[in-house]
Amino acid sequence: MLTRAPVNGQVSHWFDGLPVPRPSLPGSRDADVCIVGAGYTGLWTAYYLKQADPSLRVTVLEARFAGYGASGRNGGWLSGLVPGDRERMARQHGRDGVLAWQRALNDAVDEVIDVAAREGIDAGIVKGGTLEVARNRAQAQRLAAGLDAEHRWGVDGVEALTADAVRRRIALDGVLAGYHNPHCARIQPAALVRGLADTVVRLGVDLYERTPVTGIAAGCATTPHGSVRAPVILRATEGFTAALPGLRRRWLPMNSSMVVTEPIPGPLWERIGWDGRETLGDTAHGFFYAQRTVDDRIALGGRSVPYRFGSRIDDDGRVPERTLRRLTATLRTILPQTADVPIAHGWCGVLAVPRDWDATVDFDRASGLGWAGGYVGHGVTATNLAARTLVDLILGRDTALTVLPWVGHRSRGWEPEPLRWLGVRGMYLAYKAADWHEAHGAETTSPIAVLADRIAGRPH
Repeated sequence: MLTRAPVNGQVSHWFDGLPVPRPSLPGSRDADVCIVGAGYTGLWTAYYLKQADPSLRVTVLEARFAGYGASGRNGGWLSGLVPGDRERMARQHGRDGVLAWQRALNDAVDEVIDVAAREGIDAGIVKGGTLEVARNRAQAQRLAAGLDAEHRWGVDGVEALTADAVRRRIALDGVLAGYHNPHCARIQPAALVRGLADTVVRLGVDLYERTPVTGIAAGCATTPHGSVRAPVILRATEGFTAALPGLRRRWLPMNSSMVVTEPIPGPLWERIGWDGRETLGDTAHGFFYAQRTVDDRIALGGRSVPYRFGSRIDDDGRVPERTLRRLTATLRTILPQTADVPIAHGWCGVLAVPRDWDATVDFDRASGLGWAGGYVGHGVTATNLAARTLVDLILGRDTALTVLPWVGHRSRGWEPEPLRWLGVRGMYLAYKAADWHEAHGAETTSPIAVLADRIAGRPH
């Protein structure tokens, strides 16, 4: 294979060239519902509003283009992973509510698949499940605890795997154990979000791109091109929420990075396996996540520069060279068969993290303001469930979705700078140190990581 320098940034590999944005808002206007943000949350909400009542005037405002944020940059896991701490939510809201939430998320995987098929959205979907693996004894201990938790929370079909069983699926190096969760599909993320954008426009939604919202208030969303007046204003801005007035400390924009290889030839795939197209992850503190792509590459992601001072956002996904090197090294370690496969592209994006790591869906009927987000990296499926829940709340429908435990959940704000930056940086330095100790023989989870989890309020 010819080696060339990887593309760096340019939003993500998932876009085959950056899309030409739709026109900006042409001036002030009225709507029944105004949605700020054209990622998965905003577009799914627009979709289900139109399904519920085709006469509704729905306007979506987007700063760049549909899918510019996390929806077009993520790892492509359409999974039933809960965007929060099930144990903590059960203490607050009861076990039955969390069980219902988990079932609803698992069902939402199939809902997305069904809608994509019905609307003709080709997002490269293969429901091969998730393969979670452990690569040292401490990780194996957490893997076993994770498997027990999945069974305890009613996730059906989860299967423990020996190291040999893992390698029969994917010829990974240095694996001690694993488990397979069937509630996940591999997707091409940008294909899904762009397909959703086209679908809602076809249904009559007004989607204005290149229209940054500078202020949200009851009854009005303000942009440089004019205002949209509507009795219902919904915020679907996820990792970009901190840029809005008064919301700097609401959710932290956590950075995650990815690399993708050049296409891998057939004979090498015969050595690697991965015929089931499972998504793949491990139980390290600085974990990786990966997929075999539609065009037969390997895409792998993980944390690098987890947070930029002052909640700053990346420059169109550009990543430091050291991030490309670190993620490439991870790939070569778990799959040494790829040693000669060049890296084609590296990029990053932000996901929203509430202070307690628990996502929320809420609608205030008095003001007409609503929001959903804080998915902590588990939003590909959760956005669909959140959107359907928002629609029920807006239309005043009492359903099984409107009583799920994340509805109305409130998290306290993040600490001011520089405490926020110091805390997040310290947390990930601690995780890095913990992973090093565990890789060098620690039998159990490093106390450094346990302390970091407690300080951060992170699920473990």
